[in-house]
Amino acid sequence: MATEGASRQPKYQRIADALRDAIQAGEYGPGDRLPGENDLMATYEVARMTARQALGVLQSEGVAESRKGAGVFVRSFRPLRRKGIQRLSRSQWGEGRSVWAADADDRILVVDQLTVTEEEAPPGVAAVLGMQSGEAVCVRSRRFVLDGKPILLAKSYLSAEMVAGSAITQEDTGPGGTYARLAELGYKPVHFREEIRSRMPSTDEAKRLSLTMGTPVILVVRTAFADEGRAVEINEMTLDSASYILEYDFDA
Repeated sequence: MATEGASRQPKYQRIADALRDAIQAGEYGPGDRLPGENDLMATYEVARMTARQALGVLQSEGVAESRKGAGVFVRSFRPLRRKGIQRLSRSQWGEGRSVWAADADDRILVVDQLTVTEEEAPPGVAAVLGMQSGEAVCVRSRRFVLDGKPILLAKSYLSAEMVAGSAITQEDTGPGGTYARLAELGYKPVHFREEIRSRMPSTDEAKRLSLTMGTPVILVVRTAFADEGRAVEINEMTLDSASYILEYDFDA
């Protein structure tokens, strides 16, 4: 039955499966060049489009990456494990560590694009933060790069009135980041909610994250709540799906 099911697969999918199996078996290691379109056409007796689709499947999965003029190579980038619960614990930011440090371990995660602006709150943001229409929010926009590869776009919204004059309005928020500064202002986060979904990236997102065609993004929208259920921050994150493993570790 398994063979019969496999025979009903499109040819490009069967080729992609064979290449993936070869990578997992160690026949092709990180950084190795995969067979090109001409090689696949000859080996599997398929049209160029079929060979191209097969390689495209591996690229969309993050298994391989295309290098202009050189071919398609096994991806050498090691996915980042995002520890969804540990990273937000008070012991993390409360002791002056960045929440991002829980993900990176011994790897170097840097912010190479950062802007801090004051803007009119979008309607949806204003509603969640309990603000009136037209009120201003402090917007912190960042791009995170790991091992030289862009992996994440993040945009945080906070009431401009609430954070006025604090380090949150500066590029460097200091030890513990935004959550430590909120605690100092009397708005210590005590609860977080994250909503996760996936979609294809916009043109701008694909460009800023250097995504190959067909790679989706993961959207994580986190809301931080202070005492009495007051929402004090909304953080909209766009992740390269091929660069992340989402890990949630908790007791039953």
